[in-house]
Amino acid sequence: MTDSERHPYVELIAREARRPVVTDQAARQRIMAAVRAEPLPRRRSTIWGRVIAPRSFTLSPVTGSLLAAGLVGIGVLAGALTSNRVGRPPVGQVPPVASGLPVSLQASDTVVKFVFVAPNAAKVSLVGDFNDWTETRMEKAEKDGLWSVTLPLSVGRHVYSFVVDGAWLVDPKAPMAGDGYGRTNSVKVVTKGSTL
Repeated sequence: MTDSERHPYVELIAREARRPVVTDQAARQRIMAAVRAEPLPRRRSTIWGRVIAPRSFTLSPVTGSLLAAGLVGIGVLAGALTSNRVGRPPVGQVPPVASGLPVSLQASDTVVKFVFVAPNAAKVSLVGDFNDWTETRMEKAEKDGLWSVTLPLSVGRHVYSFVVDGAWLVDPKAPMAGDGYGRTNSVKVVTKGSTL
């Protein structure tokens, strides 16, 4: 676009933009005095200050993908090494001889007796991580409405619940923990020796 094709307003704006700016000397001195009066920014000289100082770094998509894949691999490996919650023997181990009990109940360190008071119940069962959450039927004492079952358990932390006539209930005498799926279960910490 040439100067002759410009709109008159464009030419007026261009002329104003080219005009030198004249500032009042007193105003300039006031502004500079205010700037000088401001304290200088302090530098963090401590080690902690250097550690928490914000930094920026760039990560290429390939490096980011490799980092993410490595973290996922570490998580999968750690999960495989630490969780054998279903009672199966680790890969390469021969399962124990079948004895009618779930595999997780065949190798035990101690015997634990579970008791639940439900005088009006028709059926009470015990479920937990030690029996793969399948119902183990409890026996009822005739006189006081106590239901009980004795199981061999390995040393460690176990979570369980009672199933009373189809409804899952926690043990009111035991600590409780959420299972991450919205359900609360009871906790039993088993130490070496019998708890009969």
